[in-house]
Amino acid sequence: MRPTFVLGRVRGVEVGVNWSVLVVFVLIALGLAQGRLPAAHPGRSAVLYWVVGLVAAVVFFGSLLAHEMAHAVVARREGVEVDGITLWLLGGAARMRAEAGTPGAEVRIAGVGPLVSGVLGVAFTLVAWLLDAASASALVVEAVAWLAGINILLALFNAVPAAPLDGGRLLRAVLWWRTGDRLRATVGATTAGRVLGWALVLLGLYLFLVGPMVNGVWLALIGWFLLAAATVEGRQARVQDALSGIPVRRAMTPEPVNAPADLTVADFLDGPLFRYRHSAFPVTDGGAPVGLVTLHRIRRVPVAERGTTVLADVMRPLAEVATAGPEEPLGDVLPRLESAEERRVLVLDDGALVGIVSPSDVSRTVAWLTSIGPGRRGGPGHRGGERRWGQ
Repeated sequence: MRPTFVLGRVRGVEVGVNWSVLVVFVLIALGLAQGRLPAAHPGRSAVLYWVVGLVAAVVFFGSLLAHEMAHAVVARREGVEVDGITLWLLGGAARMRAEAGTPGAEVRIAGVGPLVSGVLGVAFTLVAWLLDAASASALVVEAVAWLAGINILLALFNAVPAAPLDGGRLLRAVLWWRTGDRLRATVGATTAGRVLGWALVLLGLYLFLVGPMVNGVWLALIGWFLLAAATVEGRQARVQDALSGIPVRRAMTPEPVNAPADLTVADFLDGPLFRYRHSAFPVTDGGAPVGLVTLHRIRRVPVAERGTTVLADVMRPLAEVATAGPEEPLGDVLPRLESAEERRVLVLDDGALVGIVSPSDVSRTVAWLTSIGPGRRGGPGHRGGERRWGQ
């Protein structure tokens, strides 16, 4: 899930928001301002209902951010890099470059999210009780009580043992620990996710027919998301397992076309070496890789400034680019490729650029493995004089 716009960074983690958050924000504020609050405490001004409802919606998304930040912080402590967090229609998602290395690490990374939501739920409950005891505004007490309930519900729902929920990660960790097989554990967790997804879709359709219709639509939407996400996760796990014995050097495009850091954007666009070939190029300075530039980034440079703007000004610095070693298992690099904004991984050998991996390279490798059948993992290696795959 990619952010529509970035809010900033929290403890070095990029925090973004998908446009779909606006839908949930409006629905929450509307439900509180014209539903729960007036029903529980009638006779107040409409403006007051809306102010309390909007503030409660903002705090709710702050709770979601705290849930995802907890995942990110623990993941980093376990040696898993986190590219960012995106808040979207059905909650939040942390983009991680790799998976947990052990079942124990998986438990700690997955379990901390529901734990934080549960603690927030208890904290909001205590605050609501204290506010009520202090005779604070009834609307404020009602909003805080709603925040307590929604956080506890979020914790319980995320603890359900079905992928891609946090409980699914916990289930996978247990199965992984018992069987020693990560793929088998993932299949078990994603199967549970598909079963839960179908159950929610069917329940949602039933409620849609007999009422209340809104609840039915939400349940069906959540069920469809779980079903789709679990299916994709299971498929990705199988692909990752199939590629685990293939070194990156056999799938990468070797000696990729690169561009000098001091080259102007205008010269880059006019240069025949770059024209019509690829959409992403490594950027080098004195032969050493320093970043990655994409046509998307270049298009954002105003035409009038392209003659004076060099690639070093618009590239993504190497420190922020996904990288891999040529002997790393390709399966371990997939999470980095999927989470990278440019959908590229630079292959470095002792700091020197030796290749680049793109989704098309992975697709061709998978097609190769499929064509030769199981048991043959030699891969379609690249040697001098052979045809290169495109980026």
